[in-house]
Amino acid sequence: MASNGSRPLIGISTYLERTRFGVWDVEAAVLHRDYLDSVVRAGGNPVLLPPVGAWDADAIGFLDGLVLAGGADVDPARYGRERDPRTGPPRPDRDTAELDLARAAFALDLPVLGVCRGMQVLNVALGGTLHQHVEGHNPAPAVFEHTGIAVAPGSRLARVVGPATTVHCHHHQAVDVVGDGLVVVARAPDGTAEAVELAGARFVLGVQSHPEADSEDDRLFAALVDAARTRAGTAWADTTGRNAR
Repeated sequence: MASNGSRPLIGISTYLERTRFGVWDVEAAVLHRDYLDSVVRAGGNPVLLPPVGAWDADAIGFLDGLVLAGGADVDPARYGRERDPRTGPPRPDRDTAELDLARAAFALDLPVLGVCRGMQVLNVALGGTLHQHVEGHNPAPAVFEHTGIAVAPGSRLARVVGPATTVHCHHHQAVDVVGDGLVVVARAPDGTAEAVELAGARFVLGVQSHPEADSEDDRLFAALVDAARTRAGTAWADTTGRNAR
């Protein structure tokens, strides 16, 4: 874990994609830089987590927080549904790794921010299901829809962004049946769930939008890093207290 007072270590899930850089054209673990910059501006240090290997509580015990990044559709087989023709091709590497990361984070009470696909992963990890296609939130490839959302009073999200805000959306799937313990805390005008929180957790927040795409607003990443710093400080104090006995 990060030492007391240092920059918390924030793990971020990544993709495996065919990538060209320098003289190479190879499969690589990649991630939009916006995620990295958002974590750094918020006061954390990013740690990339590729969808290979085994991710359990022991493997991520060194982290102070976790971001589940956006990306491809979750395979509907993961939540017991038949595939809609509009659902993208399965990415079993990411599904396995990120569902494991989410469950490991729950076991550790690790602060988590789920972004777009990441919110859907949180829901599926807790037994929920997804709408495999919704209209109006994905205007064109690589183009964000600017969506106004209403935020539930008293929620953690409301304490961060207030009762309403405008977000950057780029998704065609959404939460259907809500996972165990999750609470929908924001909705778009069409009723689409735009944020969920895990009741009783230190900090588990999923947003259907892309906060990393707005370099002028780091409030969600700052909230994650603050929760991670508090957790790290508490663990550090507990450790030093035990050593002093």
